[in-house]
Amino acid sequence: MPESRAGTRRREGRRSVANAEHSVRGDATTETRTGAARVVLWLVVAALAVRQMAVVLRQPPGERLTDLETWTGENGVLHVTGSLYDTDRFTGTPFAGLVLKPLTRSAEQSLGVAWTFGSLLLVAALGVIVARALPGPVNRRTALYAAPVAITLLMLSLPVRNALYLGQTSILPVLLVLVGCFVVRGERASGVLIGIAAALQPTVLLFAALLWLTDRRRAAVTGGAAFAACTALAWAAMPHDSWTYWVHHVAGAGLGDQADSLANQSLHGALLRFGLEGPLEIALFLVLAAAVCFVGLRRAARYAHDGQLLLAVAVTGCVAVAVSPTAWQHQLLWVLLAVVGRVGTRASDRMVWPAVVVLVITLPGKMLLPNIEAMFPVRDNVLLIAALGAACAAPFLPRTSPYWQQPVPTDYAAPVPARWSRVPLLPFWRRVLSRPNLLLELLLIRVVYSAYQHVRLAATAGRATAEHHGRQIHAAEQWLHIDIEHWANHAVVKAGWLRDFFDYYYSTFHFIVPLSILAVLYVRRPADYRWVRSSIGFATVLALVGFWLYPLAPPRLMPGLGFIDTVHGVQDFAKPDYGTLTGVTNQYAAMPSLHFGWSLWCGVVIVMLAPKVWMKLLGVLHPLFTVSAIIATGNHWVLDAVGGAAVVALGFGLTHVLSGPRRLQEPAAKAANAGKAGRAGKAEPAPEPEQRPEPEPLPEPKVDGGAVAGKP
Repeated sequence: MPESRAGTRRREGRRSVANAEHSVRGDATTETRTGAARVVLWLVVAALAVRQMAVVLRQPPGERLTDLETWTGENGVLHVTGSLYDTDRFTGTPFAGLVLKPLTRSAEQSLGVAWTFGSLLLVAALGVIVARALPGPVNRRTALYAAPVAITLLMLSLPVRNALYLGQTSILPVLLVLVGCFVVRGERASGVLIGIAAALQPTVLLFAALLWLTDRRRAAVTGGAAFAACTALAWAAMPHDSWTYWVHHVAGAGLGDQADSLANQSLHGALLRFGLEGPLEIALFLVLAAAVCFVGLRRAARYAHDGQLLLAVAVTGCVAVAVSPTAWQHQLLWVLLAVVGRVGTRASDRMVWPAVVVLVITLPGKMLLPNIEAMFPVRDNVLLIAALGAACAAPFLPRTSPYWQQPVPTDYAAPVPARWSRVPLLPFWRRVLSRPNLLLELLLIRVVYSAYQHVRLAATAGRATAEHHGRQIHAAEQWLHIDIEHWANHAVVKAGWLRDFFDYYYSTFHFIVPLSILAVLYVRRPADYRWVRSSIGFATVLALVGFWLYPLAPPRLMPGLGFIDTVHGVQDFAKPDYGTLTGVTNQYAAMPSLHFGWSLWCGVVIVMLAPKVWMKLLGVLHPLFTVSAIIATGNHWVLDAVGGAAVVALGFGLTHVLSGPRRLQEPAAKAANAGKAGRAGKAEPAPEPEQRPEPEPLPEPKVDGGAVAGKP
């Protein structure tokens, strides 16, 4: 026995040493991957910075840094001896004019380069401060990735891009506020920085109210005093301009663009766009602004006391955006900072709010919502809606919530091996059984389709190349004896009822059927919805590659072959750009045919998932009708349909490689559920509902300089 025990101890010792070595190797591998990912992220930041400078400086002198040019150029308003506001070109405060006045002596070219480079440095500093101000606890990977990710999002955002293009100063007030809240020590320094920021952008003075509500009374008073001092200095130096700005235009309202333009994303601008004007509009604006200030500042103070000072700053900034008389696009950077708030108790919903904020702040409203008149009020005010949501409505979690660090985990299907053992599943792609968030799903579908439209429109190499490829396809079909397009086209034209049917089918069912299938699967079979949605997404991306690499003229746009365009009418081949029938579509995106590809995808999905035989038959008929329509109307070659089938097959194949066989997922999930039910039905008591441990109480935040003490 002693010897056997000694042998057991030796084996356990060797096993523990091996496990320790494996753990060390695993940690080293993780460190290597983390370091490589961080290097890649910083390279992305550098590439974006170079691109932003190139985009700005490649513009002609009269078209770049237009706002800066109107201020400091040879004929700029800062050179004119009269008032800054004799024209509407200068929209800043008198203090901003006083600060910019010395720049008029700089050379135009050197000033443009220095201004753009300096603005990029401000953006980088802003991203670093935001990364270090994230509410804790923050794991090591997040701490390493936060700065480059933050800078990347800032550079991609519409406010920063707009500010760089125009040469605006709107980045500076945001940076001054963040430095005052998170960097400097001492309440006086914090208040002075916020006061200077308010002198550049008056609604930033709301941060003095936030300081007051968070018991930083001295900083609040100092901020108000600094704002008053800067404004008084400007008033003493430029009394006429100060009177014009503060009294005649009521804090700058009415300067620059029209207040009811889409560029003004404030409550005042929205009310004007809704048709309200005069005393009624002003009274309603003041009431709504007061309500937003009351609700938003109280929420911001609560988040600051909770240790989420960065979120409190973002909420206060969103309040400032909403209640400002004019909130131009370059002044909306506060909305992006609201991405740090955590919304949702489930892990699957945790990324919805950040994704919505990033999409709203980086893409124009036309890409987010369809061109439907009923959606115009939302599309035209999407940034204001996001700001109001962050300020007054978004249910951000407190750090005392049990779901702050441990949300309800996502329900994944049991892992299933691929059918081909040589094609392993990618480890990061796991099949999710739960239904995805509808808002995020609709936004992503719309954004992907908008990107598809833009890439398809850009993927053209001109008429000569497209016609040359058309002759290649026609010759290949003649060699294969499948050139039936001319016969089918003229046969359908002779039968009027058949022509009308195919024209209607070609124009109508292309979008209706795929969207209907996705909607039904989303409601009835969410796990299959994810799998099916991924397959059509892959097929569409592959089709875009085909449009880009092989622009192809369809039969109806091939001169000399005698095709009749039954859908669009007779083409004038004498015009060099006749193929561009509209400004929103590329007529040479024929290979592969997504008309047939999407219809084939619909047919395959219906045959796979439909419960009734008659439904499966309809699924088979849809691609047959579609391929007949695209050929009979002269919009595609037969080989285009073959290309559409190929990208759909590749889309299903990629989804299979990533997610595994679809049919094996459902039994695995049922077996897992059956196992749980069997264990619950035994003599052992059923498990109680999931209980989460009560979190340890967080220390009370105390005021210490520029940040909230007690924050992890």
